[in-house]
Amino acid sequence: MYYKKCQGPFRSSCSIVLASGSPRRRVLLRQLGLSFSVCTGKVHELDDASGFQPDQLTMENAMMKLEAAKGPCSADVIICADTCVYCNGRVFGKPVDFQQAVEMLSQLSGRWHEVYTSFVLFRKKEDKLKQKTVISRVYLDIINSEVLHAYCSSEEPYDKAGGYAVQGSGAFLVREIEGSYTNVVGLPITELVRDLLALGAIEPCVNA
Repeated sequence: MYYKKCQGPFRSSCSIVLASGSPRRRVLLRQLGLSFSVCTGKVHELDDASGFQPDQLTMENAMMKLEAAKGPCSADVIICADTCVYCNGRVFGKPVDFQQAVEMLSQLSGRWHEVYTSFVLFRKKEDKLKQKTVISRVYLDIINSEVLHAYCSSEEPYDKAGGYAVQGSGAFLVREIEGSYTNVVGLPITELVRDLLALGAIEPCVNA
């Protein structure tokens, strides 16, 4: 099952589950050439009202996703992740409506903010856990009111931390990124690959 012709630089060497509904995370794993399934458990995610710092918040959410996935998701390795945006002492999650999206992006307009993504990897057979939080800095261009309202009228902001998608049409908002681009998308691939290799969950793939 896992040793078919290479579809990317890596291949899965065991069964892998992505415990996330994020289509961006699925795309990133597929680009690596990995075989995996998607399985999620029910989790009531913490938000800015929790009082946690952003690194604590994302890691707590990622760990809760792991605990929820262990039962229903049958695989050797489970991948869970959570992302938030942090600016001026405030945590930004996903906007729930147009007004909240406008308010979030107005706060982020013309300034730097940080994107935190925490991921956890769990290998059942060996009971091994790897945890990591990666931080990137992003500068959003100054957004005038008309443009802001036009973007928030689209469907794109509403399942994205901070209310924008750097990999979508929201790319026009982003002037500069310091650190991992894929971390801003929702999964820091450099760090993830390193830990998946260390767990023996994936291996380099070369077609004969």
